[in-house]
Amino acid sequence: MEKANFTADRVAGLKCEPGKQQTIYWDGKTPGFGLRVTSAGAKSYIFEARLHSKTLRLTIGSPKTWPLETQWRTNNETGERLEFRRGAREEAQRLKALTDQGIDPRQQMAERRAKVETAQDDATRIALTLGELWPVYVEARKAKWSPRYCADHFKLAAAGGEKYKRGEGVTVAGPLAPLLQVPIVELTGERIAAWLKSECDTRPTNAAQSFYILRAFMRWTADAPEYKGIVNVDACQARAVKDALPKTKAKDDCLQREQLPIWFEQVTRIPNPVISTYLQALLLTGARREEMAQLRWEEVDFQSRSLTIRDKVNGQRTIPLPPYLASLLLALKSRNDTPPNIRQLRRMEAQGKPEWKPSPWVFSSATSADGNLAEPRLAHNDALAAAGLPHLTLHGLRRSFGTLCEWVEVPVGIVAQIQGHAPSAIAEKHYRRRPLDLLRKWHDKIEVWILEQAGIELPGAEQAPGLRVVKGKK
Repeated sequence: MEKANFTADRVAGLKCEPGKQQTIYWDGKTPGFGLRVTSAGAKSYIFEARLHSKTLRLTIGSPKTWPLETQWRTNNETGERLEFRRGAREEAQRLKALTDQGIDPRQQMAERRAKVETAQDDATRIALTLGELWPVYVEARKAKWSPRYCADHFKLAAAGGEKYKRGEGVTVAGPLAPLLQVPIVELTGERIAAWLKSECDTRPTNAAQSFYILRAFMRWTADAPEYKGIVNVDACQARAVKDALPKTKAKDDCLQREQLPIWFEQVTRIPNPVISTYLQALLLTGARREEMAQLRWEEVDFQSRSLTIRDKVNGQRTIPLPPYLASLLLALKSRNDTPPNIRQLRRMEAQGKPEWKPSPWVFSSATSADGNLAEPRLAHNDALAAAGLPHLTLHGLRRSFGTLCEWVEVPVGIVAQIQGHAPSAIAEKHYRRRPLDLLRKWHDKIEVWILEQAGIELPGAEQAPGLRVVKGKK
């Protein structure tokens, strides 16, 4: 079979050949990296190599959980480029490096597992280090965690070299790296306090986050029968630790009513219409940034004016789609469904890109690994600077929605249901079942009020989707 470089679109379009139980496609870029597709439609990335004159094949994982390429994010405070989720291609390259050295990855994994499983005698148990037990802890708990929380455990406990990169060739370790070689039994209050003080000097926020996941790890270790008795779970409660822990305060960044005109003016000037619409959608729905970024066109219903959002609390929730935001999304859909012209198609063919098709993502990106919008903060920060407004996070837009709703005197339960907050009272939890029509009544009022304050008029039925600034309004 002819090899071709994998792309996210190509992987999504590959199917099992008719009459076969499974078909394996091989990547033309990374040796031994392939995709197995079964007749039932199941897909999984695989790695195959020759080791000691025998064929070795390992399953990396499903494309649903493994992105093709490693996903990165940028730390706004330090400018560091941090790994968010490891890609399947990079994992295949890691396995290739092991087999080139004559190391069997299966044996390596089995040895690590056996070392942990046989750590029953006191001498071995006492010698267990944080670095040895950390992967066991993550494996045992990751089914209960979100993908982002799981990624945080790898990021904060990175030993350096393969996880963090600042600039070219300069590696940076995670905050927990200084403790990885420390035996669990030696994680005392004094040791943890000294570690916190040293980390808080350079990155206090990450140090505090690392402490909380370390505390959860120690509690899990104390409860696990095979490790019980080797860790002092009260070490995290020592006075020295509490004194060293940086004090955290709740963020209060929020758009004020009088700031709405200049904010909308600059955001609507962002050259990228996807980012411009995305930022307005966060403010007009109060959704979390990941929920909105992962919105698909199949989850947008223009007929009933509703959005089905992937909710981190309840799995998913359906909220209204107010008129102005609907007009913006219609414009995006028209743009998304318009095929490239002949010149663009020829350029795509010359670059070896797959055949064009509309993106399934509402907020699509041609440069991100998953195909959906990954980093809108830079454009937002530029808009804030041009407007002369103070720094405002993407979560601050969610906070702004909840705060601005107070001006419209919307019932608190309505706002909470639209934003996806868990019920905070018995009546809300057990006796309130608000239909979409009731939410839409209030959501439309919220949008109309925000647009009035911003000096923006809703497009009429005879107008094309878009916005129109009302002259003379401030």
